[in-house]
Amino acid sequence: MRRDPIELEVFKNLYHSIAEEMGAALRRTAFSPNIKERRDYSCAVFDAAGEVIAMGDHMPVHLGSMPMSVKAAIEAGEMGPGDIVILNDPFRGGTHLPDITLVAPVYVEGRRPRGRRPVRPDFHVASRAHHADVGGTYAGSMGLCSEIYQEGLRIPPVKLMRAGSMNGEVLSLLLNNVRTPEEREGDLGAQIAACHTGAERLRELCSRYGVARVQSAAAELLDYSAELMQAFLAKLPEGKYHAKDFLDGASPAAPPVGIAVEVSISRESGQGRRRTKVVVDFSGSDPQVESSINAVAAITFSACFYVFRCLLAEDVPATAGLMRSVQVIAPEGTIVNARPPAAVAGGNVETSQRIVDVLLRALAQVIPDRIPAAASGTMNNLTIGGIDPKTGAPFAYYETIAGGMGGRPGKTGVSGVHTHMTNSLNTPAEALEYAYPLRVRKYSLRPNSGGSGKYRGGDGIIREIEVLADCQVTLLADRRSRGPWGLDGGMDGAPGAASVTRKDGKTEAMPGRYSTRLSAGERVRIESPGGGGYGKA
Repeated sequence: MRRDPIELEVFKNLYHSIAEEMGAALRRTAFSPNIKERRDYSCAVFDAAGEVIAMGDHMPVHLGSMPMSVKAAIEAGEMGPGDIVILNDPFRGGTHLPDITLVAPVYVEGRRPRGRRPVRPDFHVASRAHHADVGGTYAGSMGLCSEIYQEGLRIPPVKLMRAGSMNGEVLSLLLNNVRTPEEREGDLGAQIAACHTGAERLRELCSRYGVARVQSAAAELLDYSAELMQAFLAKLPEGKYHAKDFLDGASPAAPPVGIAVEVSISRESGQGRRRTKVVVDFSGSDPQVESSINAVAAITFSACFYVFRCLLAEDVPATAGLMRSVQVIAPEGTIVNARPPAAVAGGNVETSQRIVDVLLRALAQVIPDRIPAAASGTMNNLTIGGIDPKTGAPFAYYETIAGGMGGRPGKTGVSGVHTHMTNSLNTPAEALEYAYPLRVRKYSLRPNSGGSGKYRGGDGIIREIEVLADCQVTLLADRRSRGPWGLDGGMDGAPGAASVTRKDGKTEAMPGRYSTRLSAGERVRIESPGGGGYGKA
């Protein structure tokens, strides 16, 4: 049968609208500023086998890795109607511990299992959100740890809800191990609402068009996106392309940590036609380290998914089919596929960015007219925690701070913007000061931090925050020892910097990964990197 292009386009947008509405429900009902203001969450729709059909326009680092969490939930045991599985284990499809994922099966009305006979759900939906604290050594759960046990509560796939009722024992165990239990419970409730929204919209869709037609359209979308990726790859020249980039060392005195990639493009013949295969091999990368910058396999796959998705037109559906022609090799025990009990908090937010950088650098040799210079390359993770003097209760503030986008073929880079694996907003000063004992003293672009070139890199950001109570401040950032690279003759962007100002007026430089105590009235200042320049000036 010939594919009906009109029907395919209709269902593509229907599925995408469901994922978007799930995100809207999560944002509106969340408690924490990190979710409702910064939008640090993601939602997606999956078929019965756990293959992603549609993603919301949310966080790339979440979306590319979420299918592994869904499959881990499916493999953990049968999910009946009204069940919701919770997990955050980075070694079972998660990213880092603050990212908690909820997975719900969707049984269409009239097709639910009867008795004890297991029946596969018709669909699955999932929501993932970054919780501002999940316990551990440091407030905000984003500290400088050497093993995952120090980073917070690690949750395997377990049922948070059974047959529509909350599993109180699991919820109590979770809330008893975090600093801000009321906020965590509220955010989990928002994620549950998102899953309910997605399930109801899928049932309405099946009621309107019939289950068989809706599922057939989902399968067609997987094939369609695979064909579009294959058509793009067929235009690329065969060959092997190499690149290497570095993370700052695990400590100021430690050597940089290398991430190397080989991108192999080849043609294969079979079934009467030639197909293009791409192998992305990270075998040359350094071993995992005793630091929180290790990435797990889900992160590496997610970064590759993001890069190859960006090479296609905007209207191509972001489904599992996109990666059918792309193989990712990430050897265990390396910085891009760490083994337990490695600490991984920074792997999600810092190493994911460097994986994107190195992959783009390799692809610049293949399609130079499509690849930008390096963006800031760090999310500048800032966490501040202590006791709020107004309430007497603990608080935990978390934010990522934007930087400069790299210059592009034909365009300058954008200043003060989140790029690549992060797609969040900032926390407005008004919301931050309302929710926490903090005061924003300065918030501006960082002049001349973008690399010069025919097309300049975007400038970074300066954000200075005064603490109004004694607290612990932790920074997890990168691009301190070297700035984001320029491309095609463009200059590198300025490296990032940070400092604290004490009560006596003395200023102390902070390395990229650092934790310190501040007293009321003292300040922390973050200067994020600018993007690299593109082309000779």
